Amino acid sequence: MILIQKYSENDNSMEKNSDKLYYSIGEVAKMFKVNTSLIRFWEKEFDIIKPQKNKKGNRFFTQKDVDNFHIIYNLVKEQGYTLQGAKEKLSLSGNESEKNIEIIKRLKKVRNFLMELRETLN
Repeated sequence: MILIQKYSENDNSMEKNSDKLYYSIGEVAKMFKVNTSLIRFWEKEFDIIKPQKNKKGNRFFTQKDVDNFHIIYNLVKEQGYTLQGAKEKLSLSGNESEKNIEIIKRLKKVRNFLMELRETLN
């Protein structure tokens, strides 16, 4: 029973983060541990990223944009695709990539939970 409650608590804390409507470019860069210049570059390269901009030109990314960054990050940084290869992959199987990213996110949550559990048991 304790394990289920602890997992639920962790899961809810992640959901609270996703309730946010907009993320600044700095917040997005921090999520992926990359420079803001890379976020701006990917925004120019991939047309699936469409941030809102205020009068000053500051970018504000939606949760959908962040999800798309997860897909791009996975393809380019984790799977080793070139930018052109990632663009082609997204155009051919965008929906498949989204499902894979969702699976990866869930697996990472489970992994974090199991690592926390191991720490508490030691």
